[in-house]
Amino acid sequence: MRVNPRWFGFLLLLISLAAFAQQGESNTTSDVDGAAIASQAASLDLTPDAKGALSQQQMQQLLRVVAEKDLENDKKLRDYTYIEHEVDHKLDGKGQIKTTESKTYEILEIYGEQVERLTEKNDKPLSEKDKDKEEAKIQKIIDKRKNESESDRRKREEKEEKEREDGRKFVREVADAYNFKLIGTESLGGREAWVIDGEPRPGYEPHMKEAKYLPKFHGRVWIDKSDLQLAKMDVECLDTISLGLFLARFHKGSRLMLEQTRVNDEVWLPRELAAKVDVRLALLKNFDVDVEQSFRDYKKFRATTKLLPAEAVQEKK
Repeated sequence: MRVNPRWFGFLLLLISLAAFAQQGESNTTSDVDGAAIASQAASLDLTPDAKGALSQQQMQQLLRVVAEKDLENDKKLRDYTYIEHEVDHKLDGKGQIKTTESKTYEILEIYGEQVERLTEKNDKPLSEKDKDKEEAKIQKIIDKRKNESESDRRKREEKEEKEREDGRKFVREVADAYNFKLIGTESLGGREAWVIDGEPRPGYEPHMKEAKYLPKFHGRVWIDKSDLQLAKMDVECLDTISLGLFLARFHKGSRLMLEQTRVNDEVWLPRELAAKVDVRLALLKNFDVDVEQSFRDYKKFRATTKLLPAEAVQEKK
């Protein structure tokens, strides 16, 4: 069960989990967006008061900048290939591990789209039959994009732009949905980070339907002080909720934990992700799953408009 590792700022991961979305498409980061974020970051006043604390307004502004930067990280991720390793632990009624399954994926860039290719199951290479299935899947994607009409391309790009704008709206919802408290600073990977707790704000009224889940969670984030980037997140579910249509459920006490890493001195990308979720299949069978994902071997590739198979995409030098 794959979990989308991207999120729009504090807690957007929860909404991504609602659909267990596959990795979507995105255009190259625009200079305008980057300049706007730089301007916001430059205007931040993060001078603590006499007691070393930040005000609610300061922390809300900080979280907005961090979340906007994560939107840009999501765009930049499309310029990278990497390896994703997933381990699923199915649990019995007592919470003990019943079965374990692992999969390894190679995330490729094909015609500007990120595509996953399964390479291992339970840490063993795929059979020839399964390899052929994966290659057939990729070839289908190649053929679809190669034959895409101008009208379809325009519709796809408009849909992507709407999704990005919805993400920005959600960012504002997140900043308004919580009361934040600066706990202090910690060192993560040799870098200093702010540690901030978020608790649901009484009286919060969501403006987007996806935001109705926000009061059901609280958590802690670690924000890199130099880059103003989300370095770590630990979120706990305060009540049992269902996400998606008969698809998944978080029980009270379920936790989501994520860590990011700095790549190429330009972007922060996922390093580890862990989640526990109750899954229902076809309205019939329920089972609890502990999901662990790790991400490695990030490599930046040249963005291209020329349609090429995966093997022909060359690494940027």
